[in-house]
Formats: sequence, C-alpha cells, structure tokens
Amino acid sequence: MTEAKDLRGQLRAEILALTAARGPGKSICPSEAARAVRPEDWNRFMTETRRVAIQMAEAGEIEILRKGKPVAPDEVRGVIRLRRPVTAL
Repeated sequence: MTEAKDLRGQLRAEILALTAARGPGKSICPSEAARAVRPEDWNRFMTETRRVAIQMAEAGEIEILRKGKPVAPDEVRGVIRLRRPVTAL
C-alpha cells in the first residue's frame, strides 16, 4: 500500500513539474511523467499515471486534453495530454 501511495505521489509531483516547465497553455503526454518516475518499466504504470492525472484534474490542479480540447475527468478516453489550467486574462 505504501509503495503504491509513494508511486502516486511521485507521479503527481512529476506531472506538476513537467507541466510547469512546459509553460502556460502547453501540454505533456502522461507517458513523460511515467518515464521520468520509472524509466526502466514506465509502460507498466500508464494506467496508474492516468488515474493520478484524473484525480489531479478533479482537484483542479491540471486539465486533461483530448484532441487539443479540455475534457471532463469522467469523460477521459483514448489518447490524452495534460496541462496546467489555462485561466482567462
């Protein structure tokens, strides 16, 4: 249980770091976070990475994009990208 919680925390931190580094309005692929946290077997952790991203989107920390447009966390399917929320100026 602790290992899974640690992994989720590492993924969350990496998603936040990567989206911040990418800059406003720019997105990352969830696999970038998985690769950074577990480079040797990142593909095994893609489902967990997506779960973490959905939780983060529900909390308002990130947006999930599908075909370049934000989607609700409960509508996530297929290929997605992640970015920091874009606020209207």
